Amino acid sequence: MKFDDMAGYANVFQYAFEQLRETGFPLRGKWHTDYFHNDNPIVIELGCGKGEYTVGLAQRYPEKNFIGFDIKGARMWTGATQAIEQGMANVAFVRTRIELITHFFAPGEVSEIWITFADPQMKKVNKRLTCTMFMQRYLQILKPHGIVQLKSDSNFLFTYTEEMAKANRLPILAKTRDLYGGGIETLANAPVQDNGVAFVPDVEALRNIQTAYERQWLARGIDIKYLVVEPQLREKWVEPDVEIELDSYRSYGRDQNSSLEKHV
Repeated sequence: MKFDDMAGYANVFQYAFEQLRETGFPLRGKWHTDYFHNDNPIVIELGCGKGEYTVGLAQRYPEKNFIGFDIKGARMWTGATQAIEQGMANVAFVRTRIELITHFFAPGEVSEIWITFADPQMKKVNKRLTCTMFMQRYLQILKPHGIVQLKSDSNFLFTYTEEMAKANRLPILAKTRDLYGGGIETLANAPVQDNGVAFVPDVEALRNIQTAYERQWLARGIDIKYLVVEPQLREKWVEPDVEIELDSYRSYGRDQNSSLEKHV
């Protein structure tokens, strides 16, 4: 039933690589004119799951457009259905692999990227949504001074992302290792956004909009981390050469104890 619903939802797009290769994505470069029918900033959430964050942000920021990406349609159905029932015109969902993100947007079409409670992928660097490979792809679709916001339970992914940014001299605009227990540290001059105002973390939204995964980790007493980075063009990208303690509450190979993969 859910997949039948999704096939008929006007706010859901499902594209496999073969289809993208043959025909391309029809809204690439045309999201503003042909779908949202406005010039408002486009914000995307990668690994959106049930779409709680995509819908929650869209409710809080009606002056922005939001698109959630995930490969699992059964979960995405929840957010897509809620958006339709509430008549939300600033929400869409795309079911595809995140590696294909550049097929869906023209250069400079996206203003912000959210990564919320993604799998930290402690074994494979190139599967981490904040690795250098993905950063280079994000740069292909982001506006100048576009930002990536990470919200995560994972100390591993938070630390990796911080070290990746340092290794490549990318501005870290804000960060905290305990979103609910402390303040957010501002570390760099914030870029001016589409509305002409410098970026400032919305602490109220960060604390009040929660995914099912976030509620799960909070119930287990795990601190929620937050980090904002501004991807910038680099002639050469490097992966951080540091060791990072693995998240003990997540599963990983028995042969790993505490390391950062240096090969892909």
